Formats: sequence, C-alpha cells, structure tokens
Amino acid sequence: MLSVFLAALHCRPDLGTPLKTFAAALLSLSLLATLPSVAAAADTPSKAKSSAKSGSKTTTPTRKVRSVVVRKAAPVVAAVPTFGQVAGLHAVEDPLALKSSVAYVLDQDTNEVLFSKNPQAVLPIASITKLMTALVVVEAGLSLDEKLTVTQDDVDTEKFTRSRLAVGTTLTRGDMLHLALMASENRAAHALGRHYPGGLEAFVAAMNAKAQSLGMTDTHYVEPTGLSSRNQSSAADLAKLVAVTSQVPLLRDLSTSREARVALGKRLVQFRSTNGLLSNPLWDIGLQKTGFINEAGKCLVMQARMAGRQLIMVFLDSSGKASRIADAERMRKWLSTQVEAESAAPAPKL
Repeated sequence: MLSVFLAALHCRPDLGTPLKTFAAALLSLSLLATLPSVAAAADTPSKAKSSAKSGSKTTTPTRKVRSVVVRKAAPVVAAVPTFGQVAGLHAVEDPLALKSSVAYVLDQDTNEVLFSKNPQAVLPIASITKLMTALVVVEAGLSLDEKLTVTQDDVDTEKFTRSRLAVGTTLTRGDMLHLALMASENRAAHALGRHYPGGLEAFVAAMNAKAQSLGMTDTHYVEPTGLSSRNQSSAADLAKLVAVTSQVPLLRDLSTSREARVALGKRLVQFRSTNGLLSNPLWDIGLQKTGFINEAGKCLVMQARMAGRQLIMVFLDSSGKASRIADAERMRKWLSTQVEAESAAPAPKL
C-alpha cells in the first residue's frame, strides 16, 4: 500500500512538497520497523549452527586420561638377627625340627631332663624377665592394694613400645602385677620396680640377688621389663625360675588369666593374655610367660601337666610369627607318643 501511495504522489507533482515530505518520512518508518525481523531471521541460522555444534560436542565421547602416580620403592630394611642366630645356634639340629634354637623340658617332680637343645646358651630373655619381677614383688610382702601411678619414668625409651597405660594412670599394685604377667605390660612392670623400697636400682639388685640364691648362675638383669637385651639367662636357669614361681598361687593365677577388664579413668579396658595356648583344651597350664624383642626372638616358658607328669618347658629364640606355639605343640605330641611307647613296652621278666 505504501508503495502505491508513493507512486501516485510521483505522478501528481501538483500536490506540493509538504505532502511529499510526509510520504518520505512514512517510508523511513516503515523500513525501520522491518529491520528487527530481518535481524532475527539472519540470526536464526547462526543459532542453529551453534546448537548443532554444541549438540555435536555432547555426542562426541570424551577420552579418559589415566593418571599414573609413580612412587618410590620402600627401602628394604634388613631384619635384626637374634643373638642366637649370630651365635649359630639355629644350625643345631633336633629330632622335632623346632624353630627355637633353645629348647628344654624337665620333669618337675623327678628333675629328669626329657628334651634338651642348647640348654646352656645364654641369650636375651625379653619379657620372661617379668616372672622374676613378680617374684621379687610378692616376696617383698608389699601391699597389693597400694595405688601406684605411671609416670614419664615408666615410658619405654629403649624400644619405644606403646602402652595403654597412659602417664598418670593409677592402679593398685595387684592390678599392675596382673597386667605385667598376663598382658606383658611394660609400664606396669617398670612401675612395680620403681615403687620398690629403695627405688629401681634396689629392685634390680634384688632381682639379681634372688637369681643367685636360686642357683641361676647364667642369669643377669638390668631392668624389670625385659626390653633390654642385657637381661639374659639360659634355659636351665629359667627352668629353676619356673619351678619356684609355679609354687606361688598368686603368680599361677595371674599368669594363666586369659583376660581382664581394668578401669582406666572412666573407661573399662579389656586386656588379654599373650599366650593363645591358655584357650586350648589340650593344655593344662599351671604357669606361663611369653616374651619377644628382636634380639631374643620369640620366647615361652611354661609349667604344664602332661601325660601324668608335671613338666617345665622352655623355648628361646624362636623364629617365625607363631613358631613358639608350634614348637610347644610339637613337643606336646612328641611327649605323648613317648609315654604311649613306654606304656606299650612289655614289662621286664623277673
């Protein structure tokens, strides 16, 4: 319509300039009105291209990049040899192929030696030490109800072993004795020695004096826990110690206790025995103590009734995680067969 109107004006010059000016303005406004739609039409293909591109990006599978972390190999730490290994004691063969370099079995009633392997070798004895610690405490007649407190002096600065008895823990002497024998608690054993009349030095002197009185000539102690490799003895000497401590009912009960709950502040903490044989119905154990430090290997002493006999067993410097228990089991089976063989033997003719 606008174009027809303009054409008519062009054919009628007599209409005058004002009307022509008005028509030109009207044409400009009409053209401006059409510009947004033209721009939108021009923009539509670019949006379509953009959406097509974005669509192609979402459908294109992304490639996973696997990250590789390179770690340095852990340094190989050589195992610390035991004193027995250094001395070549493991080269000595025995009929049971024991992992312990020292083994000793004694009939407590007759003093008959039933098995012997390197019985005079003097080696570190680790926590077997705590049997002498307990014996000295009991024979001193100290009150088992007296409260003892763990201090910084009882913290292990030699092997840096851990303990559930935090500095400041207060327990009775009886509880300390129980934990030292059953769970092999080092801070408990050290606190027992520190609270001895005259202090720790007097206590260690009493330990050595008791050893000498029992005829334990191969034995020497420097502290009450067994963490020091300078606490040393022989199997024959330790058999004497077991024979004496097994006569003390309190030490028999505490050492063969399987577990105990002890109040540590507001918590009841459960402690367990370090000797799994106590839960084995095939064993009748009257007294026991385990021990381990690197220099000593795995150690075990016991008094047990077996095949009608009261036996004392000593195993020192055993190599392997459960080797001392396995050695004790081998010994039990061997002793049982020995008794059966003796029973089956024909009686001598008169």
